[in-house]
Amino acid sequence: MGENGKVEKHGWKEMYKKEDWWAIWLSLLIIGAAIVLYYSGSTLKPLAVTPARWSNFGQLMQHFSTHIHWYVFQFIFWLAVFSISVKIMGFKLSEFIPSFIFLYLVSIVIFSIGAWKHAHHYNLEPPLVALVIGLIIANFLPLPRWMDTGFRVEYYIKTGIVLLGATLPFTLIIYAGPIAMVQATIIAVATCLTVYFAATKIFKLDPRLAACLGAGASVCGVSGTIAVAGAVRAKKEHPVIAITLVICWAIVMIFFLPFVSKLLKLHAGIAGAWIGTSEFADAAGFAAAQAYGLMAGMEEIAVRAFTLMKVIGRDIWIGVWAFAFAIISVTKWEKADNLGQKPTAMEIWWRFPKFVIGFFFASLIITLVVHAIPMAQYLKEVKPTLVAPIKAMRTWCFIFCFLSIGLTTRFRELAAAGGPALKAFSMGVVVNVILGFIFSVMVFGHYWSTALSVVK
Repeated sequence: MGENGKVEKHGWKEMYKKEDWWAIWLSLLIIGAAIVLYYSGSTLKPLAVTPARWSNFGQLMQHFSTHIHWYVFQFIFWLAVFSISVKIMGFKLSEFIPSFIFLYLVSIVIFSIGAWKHAHHYNLEPPLVALVIGLIIANFLPLPRWMDTGFRVEYYIKTGIVLLGATLPFTLIIYAGPIAMVQATIIAVATCLTVYFAATKIFKLDPRLAACLGAGASVCGVSGTIAVAGAVRAKKEHPVIAITLVICWAIVMIFFLPFVSKLLKLHAGIAGAWIGTSEFADAAGFAAAQAYGLMAGMEEIAVRAFTLMKVIGRDIWIGVWAFAFAIISVTKWEKADNLGQKPTAMEIWWRFPKFVIGFFFASLIITLVVHAIPMAQYLKEVKPTLVAPIKAMRTWCFIFCFLSIGLTTRFRELAAAGGPALKAFSMGVVVNVILGFIFSVMVFGHYWSTALSVVK
């Protein structure tokens, strides 16, 4: 993001200058290695090591004693691939490396807590534990600001989502995509219009700020806000305010949506769809969906529903929303000042979240690899040796992300968002959550509770 909220474009240099593309390259490296090892009779599983289930501290120490060399190799792998990419993107390795070392070590602690035999009983799910630990550290044991270089929320979540594509069959995407698109489009339009008109008509806010708030509430929190801010030439403070509100409400929804879903005893697929429709950020939504899925004993179903709604249903509209608001900005808001340049169709491509392409591609690759394999062989051989290691690497990326969210969230900054903007955004929250519930439970409830478990 450049000055005055203008999004910097690198042209085709984006393919090695932007996190979206690096998330794709890194994920394809992991997926490709997993496939090569699978066909050679080996597996990526050792590199994807995570703490095993334990009931006493001695068992945990025994696990680390036995597998310490693989943790070292894994750490070297993550550090190398992330360091190379962030260096090329223009960040300082002198800041990133010590920050990532800290992130990895704390992540091991979080995984260990989640592997405790009684963790499920106390709702100590790794995503929520990561968020809480991060929030505590950031607000009561503040770290130097330069360490934020290693807490790359967007990079980690995008990498995790592309890897998620490799565990979500393409046949399911084709089957469920239209339902997700219909539901997401209706609710996204209703939420965006509610926020925009509340901000401009009721609270008399700058329409550019209103556009940022509407995009943040309805499409994809941070990414949508940044894209629209650049498209409408928003003031520097506008995306900051919107992103702050997105983070604030996203954190609330991480706890609220799973709690209400559990209270109502919702099916994991229905809860995942509701979370995917109503959450405001990919990372927060995934944390909520995974947490409820683990509580309900149907983690993959909840994650699948969330992903279809959030990634397929909402995220792919970022470019379209940015293009639409760019036209409004040029033809109305900037007309008197003659500041704008007429937007082109390529604007959709520049604003489009490229990691979504990687998600589809990863899903297609794995689907082509396993489509002819009988179910019995898939469950016995393919899933544990090929798919499970990719899923474990995906989980590492998500824990890096959840922990980074907490480590970069300062309560004092959230409090400075502004009353009118908060009220307008909150009105959208109410519409989003209620409509999301109606469509996920009442309109498409039967679909979300039955369709996601029929495809391997």
